[in-house]
Amino acid sequence: MAPVLEVAEVFRRHGDVYRQVHAGHLGRTEIRVMSAVTACRTAALGGHTESCGDCGLVRISYNSCRNRHCPKCQGLARAEWLADRQAELLPVPYFHVVFTVPTAVAAIAFHNKARVYAILFRAAAETLRTIAADPRHLGAEIGLVAVLHSWGQNLLHHPHVHCLVPGGGLSSDGTRWIACRPGFFLPVRVLSRLFRRLFLEHLQADFEHLSFFGTQATMADRSTFNRTLAELRRIDWVVFAKRPFAGPEQVLAYLGRYTHRVAIANSRLVTLAGDEVSFRWRDYRHHDKIHDKIKVMTLAADEFIRRFLLHTLPDGFHRIRHYGFLANGHRATKLALCRHLLEAPPSPPAAPAADYRERYRQLTGRSLDICPVCGGRLMPLGLLPRAWCNPPRAYCDTS
Repeated sequence: MAPVLEVAEVFRRHGDVYRQVHAGHLGRTEIRVMSAVTACRTAALGGHTESCGDCGLVRISYNSCRNRHCPKCQGLARAEWLADRQAELLPVPYFHVVFTVPTAVAAIAFHNKARVYAILFRAAAETLRTIAADPRHLGAEIGLVAVLHSWGQNLLHHPHVHCLVPGGGLSSDGTRWIACRPGFFLPVRVLSRLFRRLFLEHLQADFEHLSFFGTQATMADRSTFNRTLAELRRIDWVVFAKRPFAGPEQVLAYLGRYTHRVAIANSRLVTLAGDEVSFRWRDYRHHDKIHDKIKVMTLAADEFIRRFLLHTLPDGFHRIRHYGFLANGHRATKLALCRHLLEAPPSPPAAPAADYRERYRQLTGRSLDICPVCGGRLMPLGLLPRAWCNPPRAYCDTS
């Protein structure tokens, strides 16, 4: 069986040239991500040896970089996140709502990721909670989980927030569960207009903290910036909402593919030939299953690396956020109240696990210590030191 092509291999073959060519434009985060992904599960990070007591196989298992941008890492974190969210699901319909910003806003966001992405989260959550609290629409306090995506299938910069929202909420006095209408959550057109207004208000309030470069340099002048916002107020902003046909687990599974990774999975890579990278992508331009189809895109390695690095996140930035009755500060209490009002049983407690291997097996059904030759149990033999005496801190990154 041919080995799976990895983003790390693209970095190994073409990363040095990319660093040299773009030295003046690469930030600390991008350099650290490239280093971490390249070193992941190699001798550079050390590891351990393990052997099978049945067939005698001896195998080396190298350590992971644990960087949240690495396509190979965060498997256990993702599984634990999904398990936690599934345990919180209520016996009600769930809706998938997506908030997207126009191209002009995405360009501003690229040089101001922390601030503009935070505004995107804030405006999306405020929009949902404000419209839901209005008695003309629902009249309830809702909860939601929001996950930031900054990419499309072609790896270009496309910031948007996916929200998973229960179809109902708590009354203002906390004595009733108010359900939404069957098959309908909130009016998309109303959501879109309020989202546009709130986002632009927050963006304007943050003007003094924004940076503008290149073709956007003229927006450093407030009057030019205000004219740009005026133009954005005159166009429609896209908000997508519908009930998941296969239940909330389907949306959780979809979001789970991207909560602990960025941009592209290794499984989508097809070839790395010369200085070109080919990968699979789905064309959604027609917005229907008949015309949506998987295609292969080929990019120069330099352009592939550039697109991948478009989606690195600022240090400490939280890509997953919770709001309303699902907010971290009172989630357990509010969920217990929701279950009481819905006459639903409490979530079963998570089964204790002896170590991370057992926890991984419980959550995924896959074992990390099974011999690939005979199916026996692999037992640890000893530790392997890092290949470098003084490795860069980048390889220890857990962001």
